Amino acid sequence: MGVALTARGNTLFLSGANEKVNQTLEVLEQLRNQAEKGVILGPHEIRYTLDVLTRGDENKTEEENFADTPIQITSRGKRIAPRTLGQKKYIEAIRDHVLTLGIGPAGTGKTYLAVTMAVSALQSKQVNRLVLTRPAVEAGEKLGFLPGDLQEKVDPYLRPLTDALFDILGTELYQRYMERRIIEIAPLAYMRGRTLEDSFIILDEAQNTTSEQMKMFLTRMGWGSKVVVTGDITQMDLPRGQASGLVDAAEVLQDVS
Repeated sequence: MGVALTARGNTLFLSGANEKVNQTLEVLEQLRNQAEKGVILGPHEIRYTLDVLTRGDENKTEEENFADTPIQITSRGKRIAPRTLGQKKYIEAIRDHVLTLGIGPAGTGKTYLAVTMAVSALQSKQVNRLVLTRPAVEAGEKLGFLPGDLQEKVDPYLRPLTDALFDILGTELYQRYMERRIIEIAPLAYMRGRTLEDSFIILDEAQNTTSEQMKMFLTRMGWGSKVVVTGDITQMDLPRGQASGLVDAAEVLQDVS
């Protein structure tokens, strides 16, 4: 930013052009506010805050407050809150709609935030159970050719979902919910023929569904349920020429609100 920072004891001295110094002070103040709210500051948070506060666009005030209210506190006391304006809008969409499509590149928090919202809905008794599913097509492998029983076959495909649940709930509560069938994690193929009521349902890696699979999945939603579909349409493992159900769903539903 063109500002020199010098630390002397507990005092930080800034030198440079007045405009740049004022911008830097605003960035430091915002970072201090986030730290006081329990946000763990890393390179991502610092870069994002710097970008937001130096752009000077119309969303600045809204973005300054995106982390004010945590969605969930993990079993280890970690505070989960949106880190970007896009994540804030994603969370609001999930909260306000029965069906949300979360489409974006890897690393943007689509799955983790969806699981967080699902756990929050379960613990606030908005739903009675969580159903998490993925199509098992990665790397072109077929479940029938993999070693082990059903659970051992599907575990590698569903690991990102279970990792998020472990992180949020902790091992003991996760195991208790699984034993009581409050949480169900299964391949997409096992959703056929079911109607899921009073459930929070997440379909992850949906770019790897066919149009028929997507239609089958969306018609599983019953009364009192909420559905989140996530995926990255730039990373599809479908056979060449096979249309993605996520792309089709996004096109069909784009004018539905």
